[in-house]
Amino acid sequence: MRIMGLDFGSKTVGVAVSDLLGITAQGVETITREDENKLRKTCARIEELIREFEIETIVLGYPKNMNNTIGDRALKTEEFMEMLKRRTGLPVILWDERLTTLASERILIESGVRRENRKAVIDKVAAGLILQGYLDSLTTGDKE
Repeated sequence: MRIMGLDFGSKTVGVAVSDLLGITAQGVETITREDENKLRKTCARIEELIREFEIETIVLGYPKNMNNTIGDRALKTEEFMEMLKRRTGLPVILWDERLTTLASERILIESGVRRENRKAVIDKVAAGLILQGYLDSLTTGDKE
């Protein structure tokens, strides 16, 4: 059983997938789009990856505010979740993604990735962190 992690942003979607045992997450790619509201090609690419990796569940990063409230970005993520459910027929789990972009930036800096190269991979790394957090919760029983 493979699980897909997604970091949904206004212009990009970071994608990660789990290994077959559901223990580790690996970043796959960052899907980019020109317009925030044009999601047809983004969804089509996600569907291709679902078939390629034989995905059974999607974990979607949920960008709550630091005070645990729901803002505009979280509402757009909820709409994207509903679209994914309709298009794929798969269960979609919202996963608190607070601070994952900051953690991703830190990982890339510590790995020596140059500033101009970080933007291309930061969402993929964030998707990996989102998915890894979910996978870890499955083994510890600590569901968010």
